[in-house]
Amino acid sequence: MNPFDKDRPQPEDPDTPEGHVKAALRTVFDPEIGLNVVELGLIREIKLDGEPAVIDMMMTTPFCPYAGWLVQQVKQQAEQIAPGKAFRVNVLADVWSPELMEDPGLLTGWS
Repeated sequence: MNPFDKDRPQPEDPDTPEGHVKAALRTVFDPEIGLNVVELGLIREIKLDGEPAVIDMMMTTPFCPYAGWLVQQVKQQAEQIAPGKAFRVNVLADVWSPELMEDPGLLTGWS
């Protein structure tokens, strides 16, 4: 199985409102790495109890050239799965590491 195949099976997310948002975010792919933001561990927390709802995420590098695009895609996908709910995406200053990934083995051979 090719780890960069966007149609490969994904883990099942919990049957909760947060799990539904997380499942929708699996359609947002990092254009350089070819993995989705959930697989990469970039989505750190989804909080639906406030207005707006908040998604905390991080980038793979501090100066990610796709940061603005990724934030917009995450916001758009979340708002599509929860119509009428406004979302804010917070970009955390945390340092990303492959250990944060669902399956760090997906990066084997990636350069």
